[in-house]
Amino acid sequence: MSGSQASNASNRILRPVSVAFIVLTLFASMLANLIPFGRFPGIPDWVALTLVFWCIHQPLRVGMGAAFVLGLVMDVADASVMGQHSLAYVVLAFTAATLSRRILWFPLAQQAIHVLPMLLATQLIMVIARMVAGAEFPGLWWFLSSFTATALWHPLTHVLLLPQFQPEDKDVHRPI
Repeated sequence: MSGSQASNASNRILRPVSVAFIVLTLFASMLANLIPFGRFPGIPDWVALTLVFWCIHQPLRVGMGAAFVLGLVMDVADASVMGQHSLAYVVLAFTAATLSRRILWFPLAQQAIHVLPMLLATQLIMVIARMVAGAEFPGLWWFLSSFTATALWHPLTHVLLLPQFQPEDKDVHRPI
């Protein structure tokens, strides 16, 4: 590892993630998606962002099945074209899980650069599904939310990994 990568990498060992915590964060992201912001551009798709995070960090626990169910719930909640979120989230989960081992080698800033095209593709799939169903093109400002979500990758990673950094029992003599 080069000197810049060594300073970005953590020397700490992560505890296993709790399935309950994964479910809680995905549920919280669904609730955040349901906050009525109106047509304000730049609000990220919280479900897509949290889903891509867990598919990268825990590809064996969160995958295409979870993405499909979350997509159906978001389709019903948004009263949108049935299947548009499901299709987009399944493609996102597949891509994230496939690239997870590669992405985790990079520092957080470069991870965000890998996540941006996945989020843009997710939005593009949703726009195409809407347009096939007869909706109008929402405009290029609609894609701003992918860039906002990418900017949130760094703080979101720290927040979602925080419970894994906690030791199971406090021991002043243990270095980790």
